[in-house]
Amino acid sequence: MKIVSAKVIVTCPGRNFVTLKILTDEGVYGIGDATLNGRELSVVSYLEDHVIPCLIGRDPQQIEDIWQYLYRGAYWRRGPVTMSAISAVDMALWDIKGKIAGLPVYQLLGGRSRTGVMVYGHANGTTIENTIEVAQEYKAMGYKAIRLQCGVPGLASTYGVSKDKMFYEPADADLPTENVWSTEAYMRVVPKLFAAAREALGEEVHLLHDVHHRLTPIEAGRLGRDLEPYRPFWMEDSVVAENQDNFKLIRQHTTTPLAVGEIFSSIWDAKDLIQNQLIDYIRATVVHAGGISHLKKIASFAELYNVRTGCHGATDLSPVCMAAALHFDVSIPNFGIQEYMRHTPETDEVFPHGYYFDKGDLMVSETPGLGVDIDEDLAAKYPYKRAYLPVNRLQDGTLFNW
Repeated sequence: MKIVSAKVIVTCPGRNFVTLKILTDEGVYGIGDATLNGRELSVVSYLEDHVIPCLIGRDPQQIEDIWQYLYRGAYWRRGPVTMSAISAVDMALWDIKGKIAGLPVYQLLGGRSRTGVMVYGHANGTTIENTIEVAQEYKAMGYKAIRLQCGVPGLASTYGVSKDKMFYEPADADLPTENVWSTEAYMRVVPKLFAAAREALGEEVHLLHDVHHRLTPIEAGRLGRDLEPYRPFWMEDSVVAENQDNFKLIRQHTTTPLAVGEIFSSIWDAKDLIQNQLIDYIRATVVHAGGISHLKKIASFAELYNVRTGCHGATDLSPVCMAAALHFDVSIPNFGIQEYMRHTPETDEVFPHGYYFDKGDLMVSETPGLGVDIDEDLAAKYPYKRAYLPVNRLQDGTLFNW
């Protein structure tokens, strides 16, 4: 069997997605997600101009060899564009291998380690009361874990808080939106949010929170300590991840579990944090961290240090990536939780899939391969629209590094 062609499909059914489709000489094809939020066309060019020519004529069943060829052969390694492209190839090849074998991909990864994949939903609102109302809706839907975000009093808008409660998309404008930020006001409101949530939702629902990299280490330590009475499942992305020594200081001041890694692109980004046990959950995801093949290596390394996974799963990851994540999640021993933001009906129509939600879990498809496809004719009806993620400034106008 040989790869005879590959193409990149760009579609925007409410937001932009980039999908790679690889076709073999036996008519079997596989698809992979290559979406990089806010920089989608950079990955398109990398795939079309540099990667696809190198795939033609290769045996699609040699997944590891192709991965190493694309990673090592480029000389310029890692980075979000390169790794998103490699991820798409890797997903598509696992899809092909599953179809050839007549098995869902998780069976090729060693089979099930659990029956379902616990997911968390996003409850957010402009006020604490609005957020609690949405959280109660999620609880009624069967969610066992809920992320809480609310607007910050005195600020016109807050990253992570959307107008549409179920289909949040942070890339919101043709040019970057500039939000104004106040750390002091934020630090005052979050503990109040968690106190209200515990009282309204009870003790059994897991509560999560995303800081979006907006604190210093000592501020993060203080917030983590303030949240301890409400037993958060985790505090996510509390500081910028580039200076990983920051997490040593946070650890000294709080026992709140720490999660980070959705912007990581390889095991080297996570190595020190994991082996020094500075985090509790690694959030690297299939589409940005080298596909199923590389993410499995990250999880195996994390297992040695009692670090569990909590993969990113926002709406900027297509159903192709979600399907791949579920096959990964259901198979590994140190799974923790999976983020799940529901896609719009238009997106679900473009990407028909077999996974489904049931009582707080996502259930993986039993269809051979990844169990997801793309309707190319429908995808063509939604052309690309440039969209940027917001930029933060402090109230004095300083561009905030987060």
